[in-house]
Amino acid sequence: MTQAPELPARIGDLVGPVIRDLTRRSSHDLTRWVQQVHRLGGCREPIRLTGHTHTLDAHTGEILTSYSTRAEPHGQLLIRCGNRRATRCPACAEVYRRDTFHLIRSGLLGGDKGVPETVRTHPRVFATLTAPSFGPVHRGPGKDGQAVVCHPRRTGPACFDRHEAGDPRIGQPLDPDTYDYTGHVLWNAHAGNLWRRFTIYLRRHLAASAGLTRKDFDRMVRVSFAKVAEFQARGVVHFHAVIRLDGRSDEGVIPPPAWATVDLLTDAIRTAVKAVRLDAPDLGQPSRHLVWGRQVDVRPIDPGDLHDGPHLSERAVAAYVAKYATKAAETSGTLDRRVKPRDLPALHEQGVSEHAARLIRTAWTLGDPDTHPILAGLHLRDWAHMLGFRGHFSTKSRTYSTTLTRLRQARADFRLRMTFARLPYDPDSTLVVGSWAYAGQGFTPGEAALAIQLTDDTAGGNSS
Repeated sequence: MTQAPELPARIGDLVGPVIRDLTRRSSHDLTRWVQQVHRLGGCREPIRLTGHTHTLDAHTGEILTSYSTRAEPHGQLLIRCGNRRATRCPACAEVYRRDTFHLIRSGLLGGDKGVPETVRTHPRVFATLTAPSFGPVHRGPGKDGQAVVCHPRRTGPACFDRHEAGDPRIGQPLDPDTYDYTGHVLWNAHAGNLWRRFTIYLRRHLAASAGLTRKDFDRMVRVSFAKVAEFQARGVVHFHAVIRLDGRSDEGVIPPPAWATVDLLTDAIRTAVKAVRLDAPDLGQPSRHLVWGRQVDVRPIDPGDLHDGPHLSERAVAAYVAKYATKAAETSGTLDRRVKPRDLPALHEQGVSEHAARLIRTAWTLGDPDTHPILAGLHLRDWAHMLGFRGHFSTKSRTYSTTLTRLRQARADFRLRMTFARLPYDPDSTLVVGSWAYAGQGFTPGEAALAIQLTDDTAGGNSS
């Protein structure tokens, strides 16, 4: 009760100077700043640009329109940051999630974005590849949502509790002193290479199962995929992937031969996962082999929105993959930004769990170029906040479907057409030239508080 009156006062202390600064020259500055905030659509860390642009008559060189940021508040234009992390900017992350959903969905349904509808008849599965164990960790509820006894062992580390969802102990080692932190970090650092090896082995195993040479198989069948990385509670990545078999053709995506079936694809995935083995850099100890975990889930994807038993619907798969496209290592108790030396002694004060803190420090130690020069190419200190993982969270093969770049360009082209439609001249006979420079990113604390208030008020008005 004693703190309630203080909150508005603190917000006022932040917002007041912002309003005074924006109205220093005229009320137009405040009005224009509010307009820019609304156009950001809730972006929390906008990019600040300075510069100008001119629209010229392509034939005469006459300047038709001009724009300069000198007339903007603070002399800067605010544009969306485009960050995919929901913890950094929920608004931009939501746009990224929707784009990923359409990217995955178009490769399943076809009929749009350059993918034919016949892909719905191709062999398609949703596969999950996991990491091996680096030591026992506390387990959460099972797949059915029911809490299970964690680790009821008679010998070694044990836990007889039933951890409910949200229990902070889930994913934490039962015995941190015996947990393989070095192996954990190295596996994350090589996860991208393990996936690359898997795709190579998958083609080999598919060819062998079909009784073909690798060369003959590649002439007839193309393996297309789209995958996303997810961090488990224990701080290690695993991959969810849509894998599809297509026929090989220079004319686009066509159905594969009749012998290319879902069962053939499923069996090849399981055997290829077991065959992948990668030697980690030698750290003065017996060579450490990096392999996939024993838990491999492969489920067929059915056409339509109905699903039964082990089969999944197309929409469910697209939504599931897109959900994880906006998350990163912060879901396992680490940071959503790069670690600096001054952060290491105070990781707990920044909300980092004990397990994640040890992983960060392990990555930092292994990333010392003087102590471990053989690991210098992994740049572990740059990726310590990612617990060693340095790959892309969302990737796809070239022919799976459209690209995020094309989806974004389509939006930009649409906005450009709408802009030209309001202009009194022919856009085909004009030329746009300009010069832009980066001036910074983000709001000041006062601007951020005011921007959030404006965004919340707008959202409340729209929802009503």
